[in-house]
Amino acid sequence: MKVIAAEFVTSAAAGGSTEGIPRDGLLQVAVAGRSNVGKSTLLNALCRRKIARTSAAPGKTRLANVFRITIEGGGPGRRSLYLVDLPGYGYARGGADAAAELATVSEAYFAAARTRRGSGAVGNAGQEFSLAADAVTAGEGIGPAGKRPASRGADQGPVALLLVDARHPGLESDIQAAHWFSSMQVDHRIVATKIDKLSRGERARNLKALEHSLGMPPLPVSAANGEGLDALWKMIVSLARTGHA
Repeated sequence: MKVIAAEFVTSAAAGGSTEGIPRDGLLQVAVAGRSNVGKSTLLNALCRRKIARTSAAPGKTRLANVFRITIEGGGPGRRSLYLVDLPGYGYARGGADAAAELATVSEAYFAAARTRRGSGAVGNAGQEFSLAADAVTAGEGIGPAGKRPASRGADQGPVALLLVDARHPGLESDIQAAHWFSSMQVDHRIVATKIDKLSRGERARNLKALEHSLGMPPLPVSAANGEGLDALWKMIVSLARTGHA
């Protein structure tokens, strides 16, 4: 897959306007995960250029940053889609107030993205995301997972890639995040990052444990050595609706 162009579009902040969130019908892929799981690093590796700011300090991303990506490959012609770098969960400098702020940022993005195709129940979606994000930060449960959507219909909102650290399967915050996506009928996939840090035996055990705890097999990737990035691009392209430029 060849990335022809990658450009920053907009950011959504807590309490800020979401008018800039695209409503042109192109696929939006929201990248979610625990703080320091490598969301920004993976985005940069996918695009083969630095589009997202990275930091060794967890909780650095505090905005929902939207990027328009134009790619070539995986089918005839070129196509465009959006990659969205969401704030990480599970850590926030500044305590509970900062954690609530990060929850509101993600809430605002999902609510705006879901309305771009006229999807209903926006208020409920935003409210429940805020509660779920607060619960993740506090380490509390958010209820049983709902059924995963069978397909991505015309009125559904963005697809989510839930990034989890392959070295640490079964973390409660990851399980709660997967439960929230399922219960809100947000189509999502699991991506296991930092797979290069594991031996062959550890890899097999941890991927099996992740599938058991999260309800679907994860796609193993490494931003460091590029493993799995082509497979991830193929997954993303397969989610995009045909007929979009």
